Amino acid sequence: MKYVITGSLGNISKPLTEKLVKAGHQVTVISSKADKAETIKALGAIPAIGSVEDEAFLHQTFQGADAVYTMVPPHFGATDWKGYIGSIGALYAKAIKSSGVKKVVNLSSIGAHMPEGCGPVSGLYRVEQALDQLEGVDVLHLRPGFFYLNYLGNVGMVKNMNILGSNYSADVKMALVDTGDIAQEAFEALNKSNFTGKSVHYVVSDVRKASEVAQVLGSAVEKPQLPWVAFKDEDAFGAMVGMGLSQEVAKNYVEMGQAIQSGAMQSDFVKHSDLKLSPTKLENFAGLFAGVYQQN
Repeated sequence: MKYVITGSLGNISKPLTEKLVKAGHQVTVISSKADKAETIKALGAIPAIGSVEDEAFLHQTFQGADAVYTMVPPHFGATDWKGYIGSIGALYAKAIKSSGVKKVVNLSSIGAHMPEGCGPVSGLYRVEQALDQLEGVDVLHLRPGFFYLNYLGNVGMVKNMNILGSNYSADVKMALVDTGDIAQEAFEALNKSNFTGKSVHYVVSDVRKASEVAQVLGSAVEKPQLPWVAFKDEDAFGAMVGMGLSQEVAKNYVEMGQAIQSGAMQSDFVKHSDLKLSPTKLENFAGLFAGVYQQN
């Protein structure tokens, strides 16, 4: 079968491409960077160099594909982050319709049931809505939890401040996920292509309190008593802007933290208490965290 993968050589798209190629499929990988072309070819895939903001390019690239994997690349310079995310979803939908693609696996997120109040994830709500309006197209939305890899951005906090934290409390339960587990779920969905209609599938590897995250990652770097600290919203906002994030991005991240604290972000996932968790646990990630910690 023929697949188109967005997301270039990212933490999900690259292993997904490798799995599909190994299974004998023809895979085209979209990347905005021409210098990625040779690496994409080395994986056994076909590079398509262009922008996901270009509807004509998407239409051309999607032509003849049996299915596409869609994700919205990060754009931290957006002046309206939710609006930007939603606009890419709308472009995907137009190109899918015009090119005749009939199967879509879309990377969304826990919290994408919230049209407002969940930071950038409410932008993914708009993406889901755009794709769900497509007639005659089967769409599977993968809603993963909070990426383990996001904690790598806190290495400096752990090393220099001896804390881990955000603008939600230590007793909040976090639905966490390994990007490799997401890639596996996406591969299985595309390889089988037996999903129908419009559906949602949660991808979660572990569920832990924020305090447990601090303890596990702290233990990995010989700080077993590492505390989780709940920041005030204004302090979290100020710290992110101080690190170089735009006010728009910082505002959205604070809003997402508020949704985590209130339980609103996880509320739809919690309804699926019988969900089978993916295999990679927090302790498996802790080794990678420790390695990055030692290098910094």
